[in-house]
Amino acid sequence: MESNKTKILITGGAGFVPSSTAEKLLENPNNYVVLVDNFLTGRKENIPNHPNCKFIVADVNHLDEISPIMTSYQFDYVYHYAAMVGVLRTLDNPIHVLEDIQGIKNVLTLAKSTGVKRVFFSSSSEVYGEPVHLPQNELTTPLNSRLPYAVVKNVGEAYFRSFEQEYGLDYTIFRFFNTYGPKQSEDFVMSKFMSAAVKGEDITIYGDGSQTRTFCFIDDNTEFCVGALENDETINQVYNVGNDIIYTIKDLAELIIRKTNSTSKIIYLPPLKDGDMTRRQPDISKMREILNRDLIQLEEGIEKVIASGRFK
Repeated sequence: MESNKTKILITGGAGFVPSSTAEKLLENPNNYVVLVDNFLTGRKENIPNHPNCKFIVADVNHLDEISPIMTSYQFDYVYHYAAMVGVLRTLDNPIHVLEDIQGIKNVLTLAKSTGVKRVFFSSSSEVYGEPVHLPQNELTTPLNSRLPYAVVKNVGEAYFRSFEQEYGLDYTIFRFFNTYGPKQSEDFVMSKFMSAAVKGEDITIYGDGSQTRTFCFIDDNTEFCVGALENDETINQVYNVGNDIIYTIKDLAELIIRKTNSTSKIIYLPPLKDGDMTRRQPDISKMREILNRDLIQLEEGIEKVIASGRFK
């Protein structure tokens, strides 16, 4: 590794969004990217094969595993994306989810001590809970979810703000709304529906399918989040990262069936007891200012995923 490169750590680096972010960062030959992951949900095939990329198996929740990595590399920037994800998985493992608070503390403590210039945090739309109004704005929408996953993200945001206030460690917080793309695992609604559709299997929906969501194509996410590193306006700011065009889950299923020429039928299951908010829509005016282009719309994004050959 050449000493004049910008050194960037991405935790959870074998996951869908983190590994895609790494690919975007690696487009700049001046970046050297280190990925760490414990493979709880990440996949080896997601890791970029690139001369400026190094992968290390490590669990950020264990200080003895992440400390030597951050101490030896002396990173310029850290994207802290490691977390337990997936609605059902996080509902089924509430104690394990809360352990991610330790990972947040570990990363921030080490970043402060090793000269990191700025840390980026993957928060979530889940922090808003059931919205009281739409669209959900970073400054005016209350953070009112009580689910363990959302609580961890909310506590995480507080840690990032506190480390800036106490130690001058700059941050940028990303509140991710549904992001999809070719590398997404089948734990999430878009890829679950697409996988079923291409096989002609039933598409199952919890409740009546009237829940509304927005869907952000991965390229919009990574271009914004990598661009934030180069833009001083984003320092110590919070951003909704997503698309703001609303679709019902039933609309999504029907669109995927149409785009894949599928024979799948939609089957309705009883609604989930917790964790399935009835509506969600981000105010992305702050994101748009930085991205400064139109976002990829859902039909085009689905076509890109189909063209990638990910689902056969």
